[in-house]
Amino acid sequence: MELKYFRLIKTITEEGSIANSADKLFLTQSALSHQLKDLEERLGFKVFYRKRNRWELTEEGRELYLLGNVLLERIEKGFATIERLRKGTVGSVKVSTECYSFYQGLPGFVQKMGLLYPGMDVALILEATHRPVAKVVSKEIDIAIVTKKPTDKTLSSVMVYEDELFALVHKENHLAGKAFLEARDFSKIHLIIHSYPLETVSVYEQFLKHHACTPQKVSAIPLTEVALEMVAANMGVMCMPKWALRSFKIASDLLFVPIGKNGLKRTHYVVFRSEDKHKKYLNDFISNFGETFAVKEAL
Repeated sequence: MELKYFRLIKTITEEGSIANSADKLFLTQSALSHQLKDLEERLGFKVFYRKRNRWELTEEGRELYLLGNVLLERIEKGFATIERLRKGTVGSVKVSTECYSFYQGLPGFVQKMGLLYPGMDVALILEATHRPVAKVVSKEIDIAIVTKKPTDKTLSSVMVYEDELFALVHKENHLAGKAFLEARDFSKIHLIIHSYPLETVSVYEQFLKHHACTPQKVSAIPLTEVALEMVAANMGVMCMPKWALRSFKIASDLLFVPIGKNGLKRTHYVVFRSEDKHKKYLNDFISNFGETFAVKEAL
């Protein structure tokens, strides 16, 4: 039975007649009468006793009236809850990361969030790069994307996805034929990074540093396109996850070589202030972020 019939029964019962109900339901008296007749024919029983001064419910009609009240009330409460939830998605989210290379894909994600949550204002704060956790603590930004869980008890973190770093090398490079790179291999190469300090470069912080190894030469090239051209000219090696290079044209003579026997995996965390846990728009941002970038890495 369609909801419109429950509304019809409720309105006629409370207004007392077809004539009084027509305006409430934005229908003509004729259309309203036709709907009621159609309903009674489908049900096989009368819903109302037609009386001159006031229409009254039959016993069957009263049961439908009571049922309709319950259903319509639940629907109204449900939409009220949805509206409260929708309003909870209104807010400002300032985001930064520990490395400039992490910004690959973020502008597209911000655009997606703008479409899904028009009330959410997401801003990328480049000035906070390299020190995003400290900026979250000082409330200069709201979310930091990092690869190490912070120890500060005022902060909370959520693991959102895992990726793997590869060394991108030219096929004529002496490392191209290796099954995987060892730390000592880096002592003889020109490593191209996005920016200093080295402590913010994942391959150094999570691999080379632990093996007390320093590359023969390190150059900071902030433009990925330029870095790729240098690798294509066999002038150096860069270390990136495959997903971060998906939007660039990779020359056919470039190869991805694993780093370390078991691969160099990174776990990415979204860090935020524990006091903000209740903010729905932040939770929406975090869940969408994990979903979006986990898919990127899986492709």
